[in-house]
Amino acid sequence: MDMNLLKKLCLTNGVSSGEAEIRNIIISEIDGYADEMAVDKCGNLIVFKKGKNRAKNKLLISSHMDEVGFIVKSINSDGTLNIDEVGGIDRRVVSGKSVKLCSSNLKGVFGIKPIHLSEGSSKNEIPKLSSMYIDIGAKDKNDAENNIQLGDLVAFESFYEETEQAIITKALDDRAGCLVLIELIKSELPYDMYFSFVVQEEVGLRGAKAAAYSVDPDFAIVVETTTAADIPGIDESKQVCQLGEGAVISFMDKRTIYDKTLYKEAFLAAERAGVKAQAKSAVAGGNDSGVISTSKNGVRTIAVSLPCRYLHAPHTQAYKEDLNAVHKTVWELAAKIAGGNI
Repeated sequence: MDMNLLKKLCLTNGVSSGEAEIRNIIISEIDGYADEMAVDKCGNLIVFKKGKNRAKNKLLISSHMDEVGFIVKSINSDGTLNIDEVGGIDRRVVSGKSVKLCSSNLKGVFGIKPIHLSEGSSKNEIPKLSSMYIDIGAKDKNDAENNIQLGDLVAFESFYEETEQAIITKALDDRAGCLVLIELIKSELPYDMYFSFVVQEEVGLRGAKAAAYSVDPDFAIVVETTTAADIPGIDESKQVCQLGEGAVISFMDKRTIYDKTLYKEAFLAAERAGVKAQAKSAVAGGNDSGVISTSKNGVRTIAVSLPCRYLHAPHTQAYKEDLNAVHKTVWELAAKIAGGNI
């Protein structure tokens, strides 16, 4: 897989509602490989790719382009910025972190009241987001307003690092899924397939709702990134999934009960591909399957995910072998679905 492209996708900012740069990268990558491309009114990129044979089942493979971040809601007299979250972010990972203003590429840092000025029990409390601010080094409010507007998006600043087995960077949720779709589009498919790169998953699955309605598929595979809690101090029964154990197959989450036949077939697809697969052992969270599966008359849906530690943080971690397992599992499963063998 093209790890240089993954690096580019992850380090490019695309907080929910600000996915244009990510979409432009994807369009540039698949130009000449896709038979049809269209950007809808929401900003979703919908792609059709002809295969060697006409599909017997209409299949949509989907991933989301957006990442979690923040939005500027006011500017203080000293030039610091008050913000709110865009998507679900654990505020324990925010204080002291470097960020970038998406509209201007200005950098800043999250600040809080110093511990030596905190009193009583507040010294040990996790600060609320409303008590944090972003310091961009502005002299005052007027200075900040020369570069900042209310509603500007803010992304975590990160790096991209590969070890022999791991990838460490931001926004693997869901740029890893986008990479899998790009790789499929660039390949010679056995059957016709549809693909959607959707917006605003992190703030309520909004783009996928429109994309699924437009494509109106019979089946859907949602390619995602999901939380792995295989870290010290967590009992094995609560680890959800584990790095190094392959693609993660979901049977249920807070938004979807997945198609039972597709759930079984996903494991068989991994077996045919010679890669590992594991069940997501927690009924928690949700993804675009929640709106795709209920679109129009209903869509038979499964999610195949990359296990990832420290999701929605400035630095996340996944394994290359698991990303390869997701790619190969989706390929095998897609071929069987589109070929009418399910």
